Amino acid sequence: MSVCYGIDMHATGRKGLMEMNGIHGGDIYRNDVKVDFSVNVNPLGTPKAVEVALYEAVDKCSKYPDISAEKLTKAVSRMLNVPKENLLFGNGASELFMAIIHGIKPKKTVIPVPSFYGYEYAARAADGEIVYYETKKENGFCLQADFFSVLTEEVDLLFLANPNNPTGTLMNRKELIKVLDHCRDKGIYVVLDECFIEFCDRGCSMLQEIERFSNLILVRAFTKIFAIPGVRLGYLVCSNPLLSEKIGRQLPEWNLSGFAQAAGYECAMQTTFVEKTAAYIEKEREFLEAGLKKAGCQVFPGKGNFLLIYSKQPLYDKLLEKGTLIRDCENFRGLSKGFYRIAVKSRKENEALLRAIGEIKWN
Repeated sequence: MSVCYGIDMHATGRKGLMEMNGIHGGDIYRNDVKVDFSVNVNPLGTPKAVEVALYEAVDKCSKYPDISAEKLTKAVSRMLNVPKENLLFGNGASELFMAIIHGIKPKKTVIPVPSFYGYEYAARAADGEIVYYETKKENGFCLQADFFSVLTEEVDLLFLANPNNPTGTLMNRKELIKVLDHCRDKGIYVVLDECFIEFCDRGCSMLQEIERFSNLILVRAFTKIFAIPGVRLGYLVCSNPLLSEKIGRQLPEWNLSGFAQAAGYECAMQTTFVEKTAAYIEKEREFLEAGLKKAGCQVFPGKGNFLLIYSKQPLYDKLLEKGTLIRDCENFRGLSKGFYRIAVKSRKENEALLRAIGEIKWN
């Protein structure tokens, strides 16, 4: 078992914690980028109905948005088939992660790594202890049996992602229920990030179990599946009213703009779009995986709309020279130099990426 304590970067030859502007992908503002494979948004783009809603929302900018987001709440309640009272909305999932931390005030938080840096960023706001459980590439970056030994009564909060970012590993329902049962017995709250679940097997979602586990906080976002990262809209589902109240008190008034509410309402109507996306992603992910393997990359099997790869060659720098941006994963806790995350995009863009890799002249 590999477990790290504290918030300093562990022994990977890295410097201290990265600044926020260097820890995430998608830095198209400081690079000459023609095609961005570093951000995992839907390659089918934003649904037309959502674009229209955003355009029409301009006329309402002179008015305050609905402080209760009533129309949006009803629509998402119908979409998920959950009570309205179980929903909280945020200015992206990131705002919800921070509200969860401030609401619970955990003294000890467990985060399996590698994973999304936002969990660590939020957890540090509690000034508590952070325990990192390091998954291994030889185990496919999957949780092992010794993970449960880390989840003791002293732990207040666990962050999990399904599928995980950047590895793409997907836990099945049986595995997740085992973790949730254990955490409930130990008095541990579980934040389950399902921001990528629509891209893969939604049968692995814990949404149907939300009433069963009062310690479960399920977080999703409209960002990835509807390709609206600039709108900033996320939501959480929790059946524990006292817990929801604690978290809700940490959210500012009017935290959802009129644009976010209008876009979210239309997104909640796009069930056919989501189903089409899942089928498209599966097909293109298989195509991209085969091409990357042929190009000599080690590809880790994932179920999201992205792939984690390893290459001894400086892929990031060489591709950026060609105007193609991928995610260098060296600054992910638990990874090292040579790991990259590549988004699954359209067939034309995927072919262009593989062609660009094939054209690189290595020294």
